[in-house]
Amino acid sequence: QVQLVESGGGLVQPGGSLRLSCAASGSIASISYMGWYRQAPEKQRELVGLISSGDIINYADSVKGRFTISRDNAKNTVYLQMDSLKPEDTAVYYCHARVYSTTMRSWQSYWGEGTQVTVSS
Repeated sequence: QVQLVESGGGLVQPGGSLRLSCAASGSIASISYMGWYRQAPEKQRELVGLISSGDIINYADSVKGRFTISRDNAKNTVYLQMDSLKPEDTAVYYCHARVYSTTMRSWQSYWGEGTQVTVSS
């Protein structure tokens, strides 16, 4: 199986910064893309940013210019640097990866358990 473990969430004041990390481990042959989604209370889960194995990046319009996604392919880890945080960024942030599983012998989608980010004064 494949596990995604997130870290780095917490409470921060408006205008502050946080860095999220997500490490993938387990039966991994290859990872095509990794990314972050978020879900605020009573709202649908939405894309924050995605990065492919070739470093092609997409961001949600709401975070462009403030958030930076990056990955370390050798460590199967994706990062999300969040700057100039706003109260509306408050949500549970979920890591996502598209993985070729050696046990399933196919491409599978995996999710982390989520990490809470709260932006409040």
